[in-house]
Amino acid sequence: MSEIASRSDAVRDSAETGIPRALADLGDLVRIPSIAWPSMDQQQLVRSAEAVAALVEGTGVFDSVAIKRAAIPGTEELGQPAVLATRAARNGRPTVLLYAHHDVQPIGDEALWETPPFQPTVREGRLYGRGAADDKAGIMAHIGAIRALVEALGPDFDLGLALFIEGEEEYGSRSFAQFLSDNADALRADVIVVADSGNWDDRTPGLTVSLRGNARFSMRVRTLEHASHSGMFGGAVPDAMMATITLLATLWDADGSVAVAGLTSREAETPEYTETTLRSETGLLDGVSPIGDGSIIGRIWNKPSVTVIGIDATDVASASNTLAPEVTVVISARVAPGQSAADAYAAMAAHLRAHSPFGAQLEFFDVDLGNPFLVDTSGWAVRDVREALAEGYGVDPVDIGVGGSIPFIADLVREFPGAQILVTGVEDPHSRAHSPNESLHLDTFRHALISEALLLEKLDARTL
Repeated sequence: MSEIASRSDAVRDSAETGIPRALADLGDLVRIPSIAWPSMDQQQLVRSAEAVAALVEGTGVFDSVAIKRAAIPGTEELGQPAVLATRAARNGRPTVLLYAHHDVQPIGDEALWETPPFQPTVREGRLYGRGAADDKAGIMAHIGAIRALVEALGPDFDLGLALFIEGEEEYGSRSFAQFLSDNADALRADVIVVADSGNWDDRTPGLTVSLRGNARFSMRVRTLEHASHSGMFGGAVPDAMMATITLLATLWDADGSVAVAGLTSREAETPEYTETTLRSETGLLDGVSPIGDGSIIGRIWNKPSVTVIGIDATDVASASNTLAPEVTVVISARVAPGQSAADAYAAMAAHLRAHSPFGAQLEFFDVDLGNPFLVDTSGWAVRDVREALAEGYGVDPVDIGVGGSIPFIADLVREFPGAQILVTGVEDPHSRAHSPNESLHLDTFRHALISEALLLEKLDARTL
């Protein structure tokens, strides 16, 4: 057996035997309700960062491990605590930056959870809990892979490592760009692994090569200076709710396709993906049809979408016979690869102004933009990760697009233009990230951890 094969086998074996420990540590992280929303207990973010830092220290291979914060540009606030660890490369080996995040989404309606969201629970081959998949499993894939490398090769391997575990990804990564700028020397790497995406299914690994961007904003619609009696003036005076409903309806064609001039699509081949699979993975109700046109997966990966994700109006319990003077909505547009988020927002705002009914007054605010991303698949790191995924899963990986967004990747590209960026993940289509009953498929996690360990071994054997 060659030395290279022997190294690889040793790393695989170490990764396999380390799975139970990694899952136990993951359970401990899931128990911490690390939600970055200001209305939540912010001390939990500190607890979570400290727990992650302790795990990183425990690997015994980093030159430095620190919990850091960065300023939020335009404010006097600091962002949430992040963990930053570094280890210098030796003997001409590359440096790899491993990214994940330790903050999680709010739980939503707790009554919809089958088990408590911060009590990790295993059933039918899945670990349930908020953050079990997104993205505390990403943290443990990194930690488990490093442990395997140390156990198999010893602590004196030559690969350079940087570890960045963010604390506010779910809350918009507000201090992310500043953190990169503040710590550019420590974070600079030849390869960046972002463990915050998904896989084709629970057996087939995915390498994410495209991500849609996001243009999210709030819109206030006003038609009256004050509320009025709906019986006395209804039928002559347009209320804000009527105007809002009429305006929002112009955003889509009859089949649900986006009807906003200036929002572009990307032409690219997509794997076969059936309506049956869509229904299985989304819970689409019987009798409810998919929307849009073209291939189903192409609608998700390569076309824009528009979703109304929030509305401020009179709630049902407080309803009265009143013409509402104003309504505020939050609109999230997903931007197809190839178009800037700024151009997409400009197209949305122009469309809404042009179609405002009855002369309703519109105000736009709280604009949040994140650009789409396309991976350059020609680099040696992409070849290495594809080999590692095939070896770790026993199935060739599929290049996938993702309908969701990871806006901070644009910041990574800007700050480190020479780095090769690999977007991997531990989720499968049934993980329900951001939803009640979020879960991690245990076999997918096992394969993901082994694959990352094999990738690190390949990088440690590579001389630049």
